[in-house]
Amino acid sequence: MSSKDLPVSTEAQALQFVDSCSLPTTWANFTMHAFIEPATGKEHIALTLCVVRDGEPVLARIHSECLTGDALFSQRCDCGPQLEMAMQKIAAEGRGAILYLRQEGRGIGLLAKVQAYHLQDDGADTVEANQKLGFAADLRSYSLCDPMLKHLGIHSVKLMTNNPRKISALQNMQVRVTEQIPLIIAHNPHNERYLQTKATKLGHMLAPDL
Repeated sequence: MSSKDLPVSTEAQALQFVDSCSLPTTWANFTMHAFIEPATGKEHIALTLCVVRDGEPVLARIHSECLTGDALFSQRCDCGPQLEMAMQKIAAEGRGAILYLRQEGRGIGLLAKVQAYHLQDDGADTVEANQKLGFAADLRSYSLCDPMLKHLGIHSVKLMTNNPRKISALQNMQVRVTEQIPLIIAHNPHNERYLQTKATKLGHMLAPDL
């Protein structure tokens, strides 16, 4: 049975599976699975490597889209290096999954993110900038992970994250988190305050010397 024939959660039809294909990368030949949110038209993807529906804990990452970091190599955040590190770790293990959610700028979108960056240029931290624009510090939702994981047949994960909210979200979906694996990225002059703010204001589990 191909992944295209596998069932998708019908809970309010929050997410629909579209198709799968091979995605060769520098580190491994992943399978890419495409999903769409009918309510918003947003497109999300999952990457898997090897068999992930065998009931064993899967090395996994939930990654929110960051165009500036993932595609443009920005040093203002740790997103791109975290995604790269997660792919490398999965390739080294030979098995794993990445859920890539279209939640740019912690949910505020790309254009608002540019405005937030402008405010940060003028002295605001990453949380203050979002709030000055009228947004909450973090608008992301991880509810879409539920139908994605069900479609992929994943019920237990070793989660690569520094964010305790992701662990709680999966546990609330009855997904067993057997291990939390940090993804600590070296700070630089451009992201040092950003990382400090994530630790102090958003509760991210980062090194104490940041």
